[in-house]
Amino acid sequence: MRSDDPATPSAEHDDRLDGRDETRNERADRNWEELLQELRVMQTGTQILTGFLLAVAFTPRFEDMDEFQRDVYVVLVALAALATILALAPVGMHRALFGSSRKPELVLVAARIVKIDLVAISALTIGVTTLIIDFTVDRAAGLIALVSSLVGVLLLWLVLPRLVRREADRRREVDRG
Repeated sequence: MRSDDPATPSAEHDDRLDGRDETRNERADRNWEELLQELRVMQTGTQILTGFLLAVAFTPRFEDMDEFQRDVYVVLVALAALATILALAPVGMHRALFGSSRKPELVLVAARIVKIDLVAISALTIGVTTLIIDFTVDRAAGLIALVSSLVGVLLLWLVLPRLVRREADRRREVDRG
């Protein structure tokens, strides 16, 4: 039973410093919904890239690919399959654990799977871009696309979040002092 005094913690009260007053299960439900939204976006992109890759093999120009391009293509198809499987894993886990009061654990594992899937999808996207540029322009342009895409992902996924955190920390310090 919870006390009416918000300063009095209870066994169910989640006393994290994010300003939310929710139980462990309420937090797990909210985080699960957020993960599902992320998975919906990821699955759409993955489905489009996978469809593109599968269609390529049945086009007349597929035979024009050199050995390197075909090797990259096969790796990308495998990566697309892996990304799809990873995106479906949290849903399968949810189904297997449904009704067993394990949602906090499910959210923890699913969040890790989503991170791995994001890496797979970024590699897939970079690879598809590289393959297309390599095939339509030339190898040098393909390598430039590879490096540019990789730098873009690193900037957006590693550098930008650090800058946002640093700015938020700076603002909190200013607000306190």
